[in-house]
Amino acid sequence: QVQLVESGGGLFQAGGSLRLSCVASDRVFKGHALAWFRQRPGEEREQIARISTNNRTTYADFAKDRFVISRDNAKNTIFLQLNSLRLEDTAGYYCNRWPLFPSWGQGTQVTVSS
Repeated sequence: QVQLVESGGGLFQAGGSLRLSCVASDRVFKGHALAWFRQRPGEEREQIARISTNNRTTYADFAKDRFVISRDNAKNTIFLQLNSLRLEDTAGYYCNRWPLFPSWGQGTQVTVSS
């Protein structure tokens, strides 16, 4: 059973914006904080932001100015808005529960070009 499905990636222009979506199963979503992660080429996966069940948000330092996490509890979905895209935002983007659920989705690839 697929627990996490990310979408919204693609090829984007620097300076633009995009919104990623992640649909989670009840087991993963309900009653849990959720988080977004990214993995840039050659680097470890890192957390971008997380959101609690009552919408309290926490951001990594690099994400505080341009990224916005949100959730729709009725749809078991979290979102990540990326603004003012930069080349270095090119990465695979993943969502998961926080603390982590043991398996990951396939992620969604974001490529930013100049």
